[in-house]
Amino acid sequence: MASVDVLHTPGIPTKENRSHFLPNLRSNRGDYVDQSATGWMRSTQPDTPVEGMRKRFKEDGYIWVKKVIPRDDVYDMRERYFSQFSHTGMLHPEKSPRDGIFNASSDPNAHEGIGGLPEDTTKQLLNAAHADPVYRTFLAHPALRSFIRHFTGWEQEVIVDRAMLRHNCPGSKSTGIHYDQYFLRDGDDEFLTAWVPIGDCAPVGGGLMYLENSTALGKQLEDDFLRKAEHLPRQERIDAFNQFMAKDGFMSHDAVDFREQHKARVGRWLVGDYEAGDVVFHNPWMIHAATKNEDELGRIRLASDLRFYEEGAKLDHRWMRVWKHDDGL
Repeated sequence: MASVDVLHTPGIPTKENRSHFLPNLRSNRGDYVDQSATGWMRSTQPDTPVEGMRKRFKEDGYIWVKKVIPRDDVYDMRERYFSQFSHTGMLHPEKSPRDGIFNASSDPNAHEGIGGLPEDTTKQLLNAAHADPVYRTFLAHPALRSFIRHFTGWEQEVIVDRAMLRHNCPGSKSTGIHYDQYFLRDGDDEFLTAWVPIGDCAPVGGGLMYLENSTALGKQLEDDFLRKAEHLPRQERIDAFNQFMAKDGFMSHDAVDFREQHKARVGRWLVGDYEAGDVVFHNPWMIHAATKNEDELGRIRLASDLRFYEEGAKLDHRWMRVWKHDDGL
């Protein structure tokens, strides 16, 4: 069989051409990721036998499960969130908050969310959105919770109260390269992260990209850190912003450079064409980042980061309170 050339496209792949086209991925800094270093994540249907899902999760460090949460429920949450920002100038004035389309006449850096430098009014809105009873109810969605118990085999799960809602306007700063364990060092390292896109999210729309085969590297980097930090007072040792970490808590903002440093041990940067209702679960060591949002439709990326422990596990109690801006974590 003749080989098929892999072609560039900045847009969204169709089901027919998805295997032949790869998106142009980039992070906050640096060049676009070379096509040879880019790949598609494997998706999994929710009715896949659980043994197969657990095997895939162990092999890949993540599992992208389709249609876990009803699509309309996800878009209800999207509409609720963006309705709170309708007076800020962030949203397209002729579009519904449910669409979450960015107002291209605005400066994206003036509408940064978590991880950026939001204005004082935005800080207040972010605090309110995280405490919103509608969001807290969404976190307990029965479809999500029942799937987690099914997938993990836990009798009961415990969610970390410090769940986060991250919006990312086209052109604004995205989440840097990291693994989750170093943010939750004071608890057991057997938690499960669920990344929930709240709305459709194109491959170049600011969603997560995962560094293939990076679990072992994440563990090694954490072991190296613990050795360096063993002389520090306990509170500094568990802090993701201590003297041995980057000032913003991330390992890098340059996907090309980071992979080049570790290319002997890792694979490609993998991404998905996420739909509302999908959930990506990953382990505490899997290295990941968000792509730069260059969505062709102007959609604002909105997603929620959730962490779950098995009931009875040692929790990182610093994270057992609702997120607030400048809470030190």
